[in-house]
Amino acid sequence: ARLGALQEALPPTLFRFLTAHDPSWDAALDGSTVAAAPLPGADEVDLRRRPSRDIAWGMAEPAGDDLSVGSNNWAIGPQVSADGRAWLADDMHLGLRTPNIWYRLRLEWSDAEGRRRAVTGVSLPGTPAVIVGSNGQVAWGFTNSYGDWSDLVELELDPADPDRYRTPDGYRRFAERVEVIAVRGAEPVRMPVRDTIWGPVLEPTPQGRLRAVRWLAHDPAAVDLRLAELETADDLDAALAIANRAGVPAQNFVAVDRDGNIGWTIAGRLPRRVGYDPALPAAAVDGAGWHGWLPPEDYPRIVNPADGLLWTANNRVVGGEMLSILGDGGYALGARARQIRDSLRALRSATPADLLAIQLDDRALFLARWQALMLELLDQRALEGEPRRAALRAELEQWHGRALPESVAYRLVRAFRLFLHEAVFGALTAEVRALDPGFRFDLPQAEQALWRLATERPPHLLDAGYPNWRALLLAVADRVAEYFWDDETGFSDATWGSYNRLRMQHPLSEALPGLGRWLDMPAQALPGDSHMPRVQAPDHGASQRLVVSPGREEDSILHMPGGQSGHPLSPYYRQGHAAWAEGRPTPLLPGAVQHRLLLQPAG
Repeated sequence: ARLGALQEALPPTLFRFLTAHDPSWDAALDGSTVAAAPLPGADEVDLRRRPSRDIAWGMAEPAGDDLSVGSNNWAIGPQVSADGRAWLADDMHLGLRTPNIWYRLRLEWSDAEGRRRAVTGVSLPGTPAVIVGSNGQVAWGFTNSYGDWSDLVELELDPADPDRYRTPDGYRRFAERVEVIAVRGAEPVRMPVRDTIWGPVLEPTPQGRLRAVRWLAHDPAAVDLRLAELETADDLDAALAIANRAGVPAQNFVAVDRDGNIGWTIAGRLPRRVGYDPALPAAAVDGAGWHGWLPPEDYPRIVNPADGLLWTANNRVVGGEMLSILGDGGYALGARARQIRDSLRALRSATPADLLAIQLDDRALFLARWQALMLELLDQRALEGEPRRAALRAELEQWHGRALPESVAYRLVRAFRLFLHEAVFGALTAEVRALDPGFRFDLPQAEQALWRLATERPPHLLDAGYPNWRALLLAVADRVAEYFWDDETGFSDATWGSYNRLRMQHPLSEALPGLGRWLDMPAQALPGDSHMPRVQAPDHGASQRLVVSPGREEDSILHMPGGQSGHPLSPYYRQGHAAWAEGRPTPLLPGAVQHRLLLQPAG
């Protein structure tokens, strides 16, 4: 919907510039690259000819971008590891709350042929499957693929009857139902819903257009429990085949086996699209639309690459024909993936501790160039008669290059980039908000446009309220200083940890805050942020960390926030949480039996 609004309101060259992928951070698995988009010319876009606008700085520190996405996984082959085996690392980034979303477990049983089986990992309570883990022969993990798995279908109404819409087989009447939403202490809300053959009808656009949403998960064929077959997969080929057939939301699937093989593919059913651009709203008529499912043999796969390395981090993984099949559902900027890739390439004789260290990597490589830009901006001329700017520069010179709780410089540089984001894109997308007041420009690939504007400084793409780009950049720096300055303590209280404090709450304490001391995890300051392997926000981060090699489970690592028990009075309610927060390795396998629960049939 955001892309559709941008395309409708903006000149084509500006649309392409704002939505293009960022080649400077790209880190695709297949080595494919993307080209930089050209700057729009002054004959196409000239903000100097338009009225200036007040920058809507907002009343709060910007929360940041790319925090709604997460998860890393990678694999190393025998030629990279210290023990000559393949190893998998996987950490899924999700919202954090107590109890944790995952439940760690080990299952042991004998199959129909009498073969002893065991699987260790994490399950999703309420579902009969180990989601991520190892069965001794194969280990596997996921990250969100961020391919394009939903379409907006433009609806064409029957001129003679607005209750009918056009389909490939002619006009058809909307299916209608009423959803009843119970409201505590008030009358239920009755919400009428209209359905089409593709999916539910959305609210009309500001221009009155009707659209239906077609989402992969709405199709019964795309949801099943075949993922559980991974628990008995005997090698990499079997695991990849299971992943391709499984009815799960389409995910990056990375697996390794006991023989040292490593591989990547997409897990989940994939639609075969024909006759339209799935990135934009389109009518599903005249042969355009979904034409069945992609067969597993046509799925993308990368198996045993020559360098023995695989990695995914919600970024663009492949290019060319396979990218056209997967589409672009909002790939994360490749900064996190690139940092992981480069760390993997530097490994020699890697151990499990080395892989855990990459999961905990909080180096701020992404923001390093922004810190350098700020130092260049705050030169002697900018500091004359400006003591607050001088104090700001002094803090920036204390840059340690990491998202540490005690770092003031990290928080100031981060805020500068985000305030500049608001200022620059607010001006460039003003026409979009005129059509849709609720529009917000927060595309994950916007870094390429922001950095180029801040460094190339084209006059015609600068808001008319500023004489030059330097004036705008200084205004943003002043906004940062104004926001964080305290007349008594200066900037010293503006540490990253004072913002990035864990807020891992129990649902009951959210309603009754007084219960928080018993139910919530400690509200401690944590390192990490969005554009680095250690993704961490107050209520978002690694929901687990796994480092494993099948057959070497005794040397493998598993972290989880919170504890194993969901009962606040249990000694296991918080056990393991401190190790997760501090990054201390803890074993994947359970220890000695402490308690035993025996279930017996009645009678």
